[in-house]
Amino acid sequence: MRRRTWHRRLGVLIFLPVLAWAGTGLVFLVKPGYEGAYARLPVRTYPLERSISLAPHPEWLETRLLRTVLGEHLLTLTPEGWQHLDPRTMEPWPAPTDEVLRALIDDAITSDRQRYGRIAEMEEDVAVTDTGVRIRIDWDELRLSQRGRDTDWIDALYRVHYLQWTGLPSIDRVLGVAGPVLLASLAVLGLSLLRRPRTGT
Repeated sequence: MRRRTWHRRLGVLIFLPVLAWAGTGLVFLVKPGYEGAYARLPVRTYPLERSISLAPHPEWLETRLLRTVLGEHLLTLTPEGWQHLDPRTMEPWPAPTDEVLRALIDDAITSDRQRYGRIAEMEEDVAVTDTGVRIRIDWDELRLSQRGRDTDWIDALYRVHYLQWTGLPSIDRVLGVAGPVLLASLAVLGLSLLRRPRTGT
């Protein structure tokens, strides 16, 4: 088959991936809405009301003493991971109820009501707000993470950009390799056509 025909067919085949790369690449360059979509949501802390003396523990690699709307917390990092202790008793904080989590998260989202709104419902350790943001808590580390509709939209653009179109890893890997290979083949054929006189094709 003549090179020009191959070049034309490859061009048609690669049209959609190139269009997707160009469009999503422009979004990644401008980054509209990234600030809110990936904003950090810290737990709101307050000054300690009393001095607390802690005896060092040989297994503690790091300690954090803080006070939230729930009271005082001692977070310790051990070789097994983070532990969430009550500094008054040095016992693990009890597993939080929905009411406890709601109080902690609601206090944190007062920093940006426009984005987070109000808590609409609790789903285990996840709070869903009336603006569609899902807020998850890591209780052992006392850390919040948030994800909204805009985060989902931007992540979907990344999947389009990297040819992760099916959601099946094995197929998406093939598409991820095939796209650049076809694009490179198209470029090589195009260069070869430029170098050859028209009458020779």
